[in-house]
Amino acid sequence: MSALRTHNDTWDIATSVGSTAVMVAAARAAETAGPDPLIRDPYAQLLVAGAGTGVWEMLLDEELVAKVEAIDPEVAAMYHHMRNYQAVRTHFFDAYFNDAAASGIRQIVILASGLDSRAYRLQWPAGTVVYEIDQPKVLAYKEQTLAAHNVTPAADRRTVAIDLRQDWPAALTAAGFDPAAPTAWLAEGLLMYLPAEGQDRLFDQITTLSAPGSRIAAETAGNHSDERRQQMSERFKKIAAAIGLSETIDIQDLVYHDDDRADVRSWLDEHGWQATAQSSTAEMRRLNRWVDVPMGEDEDAFSEFVTAVRT
Repeated sequence: MSALRTHNDTWDIATSVGSTAVMVAAARAAETAGPDPLIRDPYAQLLVAGAGTGVWEMLLDEELVAKVEAIDPEVAAMYHHMRNYQAVRTHFFDAYFNDAAASGIRQIVILASGLDSRAYRLQWPAGTVVYEIDQPKVLAYKEQTLAAHNVTPAADRRTVAIDLRQDWPAALTAAGFDPAAPTAWLAEGLLMYLPAEGQDRLFDQITTLSAPGSRIAAETAGNHSDERRQQMSERFKKIAAAIGLSETIDIQDLVYHDDDRADVRSWLDEHGWQATAQSSTAEMRRLNRWVDVPMGEDEDAFSEFVTAVRT
């Protein structure tokens, strides 16, 4: 179980699960600014700059990275690994959406969208509707921040401001979603923040709403040992104190560590989908973005990228 989560917790962009969206956006911003980027997100920096978390914005500070490397090279390697992982993950799911659009799908649903900017930055075909589901304050922050910089969506973007633990299918349908039309769904950076039964319920709801030919993509939850989580938490706290960060967010306190969590590919195959899974470590190596980290040989510690088609 998570140390900090409750069944009715909520957040904005600067707290709890919401703040992890800033971490992801910071990684996208760093990738975009780097040499030969895998992805280009011109809006990530804008979204990070105004978030006010006081922690994740520092991921963009290369001097900070140098300080971490001097204190603990292994933790610095994990930092570089995380940035590369986010770039590879974004690259994979960008390609998924491009393929879905090329197949004729014009209805997109991004679950727990956070600071995802795909509705703004991908080249969507005419007639595409992108639904973003997330907490009301998270959606409001993104929309207001980008509007203030005159950034407009590249598709018909419709927000559904609701917690995924509530009746989001009804809210999605009320926003214009058509269950009879093929849909491309995305659950990226989400499943680890749901308990095992919540993950099953989410996929049940998606399946009910999915017409034949619909697609889904999901990032699975990696599984670190309790001992490993504790070791890394202590090391990160020591580094935070050494470089002057008064408050740090331990992501492991926000995720659910459920040993009985269903295997996503198997669940989908058994419930009317035809699924495939790609190891994130293999994808990182394929794109020359792998960084050796202490738990690098433990495949269970890393996610899979699962895609499926509704039969």
